[in-house]
Amino acid sequence: MRPSHAKTAFVLALFLLGTPLALIAGEATDDGGEQRFLTRVRRLTFEGRRAGEGYFSPEGKKLVFQSERDAANPFYQIYLMDLETGETERVSPGHGKTTCPFLRPGTNDVLFGSTHHDPESERWQREELELRASGKERRYAWDYDPEMELWVRDAETGELRRLTNARGYDAEASYSPDGEWIVFSSTRGAYSSELTSEETKLLELNPSFFGELFRMRADGSGLEQLTDAPGYDGGPFFFPDGERIVWRRFDREGLIADIFTAAADGSEARQVTDFGAMSWAPYVHPSGEYILFASNKLGFSNFEIFMVDVDGQREPVRITHTDGFDGLPVPSPDGSKLVWTSSRHKGEGGQLYMGDWNHEAARAALAASPKRAAAE
Repeated sequence: MRPSHAKTAFVLALFLLGTPLALIAGEATDDGGEQRFLTRVRRLTFEGRRAGEGYFSPEGKKLVFQSERDAANPFYQIYLMDLETGETERVSPGHGKTTCPFLRPGTNDVLFGSTHHDPESERWQREELELRASGKERRYAWDYDPEMELWVRDAETGELRRLTNARGYDAEASYSPDGEWIVFSSTRGAYSSELTSEETKLLELNPSFFGELFRMRADGSGLEQLTDAPGYDGGPFFFPDGERIVWRRFDREGLIADIFTAAADGSEARQVTDFGAMSWAPYVHPSGEYILFASNKLGFSNFEIFMVDVDGQREPVRITHTDGFDGLPVPSPDGSKLVWTSSRHKGEGGQLYMGDWNHEAARAALAASPKRAAAE
């Protein structure tokens, strides 16, 4: 089921006129200290149960994201929104599970993880739909499907090309700024090596534990492993200059995560947060000066957006001040806007929001933040 183009166009037209969409929708807002950094906050997506992971095209005119909005498929599919017209199209096949889209610089080809090639994918859809129709519903959780592979959709022809072909979860991929490299997370090591009895049990209970970072050429060649540490390494992105990467690493128990950076080849790894909480979904501002990320430091189910300098020398600064989920922050290519996923509309699932970003206020706040004890 395709989204309503008329409704989306209406919403985007109001956004371009500068009207706060939260007010249009009759939603209460609690900006707290947000207006120091974010103004003209407006909701971008309304369709479906949930939407998230919005990433800009290199020129900032399009947004690719994932959304559960098709009545025939209970899982995420990938959509591309034109921010000037509001037109939205599905770019993934429509069946199977998909996740983590990203647009390739220079071409706007769409990179994403998908299981649509799995012969069992449509059966999983039917079973999930039958479960929901019965009145039951699973607690939302990501399953790290070992059939998840990386695919790319050609922007001109619409053709799909498979980039990975190894049992294990291959996803959370992004391009380097020049479009020549892809960095991603994979659990393939758990399926290609002999596991101990303890590791076998761990794979059943928490397959994400085996997630490591990999890098390859944009055509899928030249694969190399970048990390090899206990705990889930995932969600990697390149710095604006392409020289380093940022990602999050979970501890052995999968409850605490921190933000790390490293050279593009995986060397010179540095930990830049130590909240003692789940800090994840990092993304570097185009200025290269600081990293935006999400954390539940203030409460297990209350995720807020924070920022920290790229070297982790100072204490992170809080950005959002709204109960519920605020996460997956992504700045526009010119650094003037921020898109993130939020449940501030009081809905069950997150939706995409956008706000105008005050870079100078962010710089001032970080400069005033105290030195991090661990850094000293």
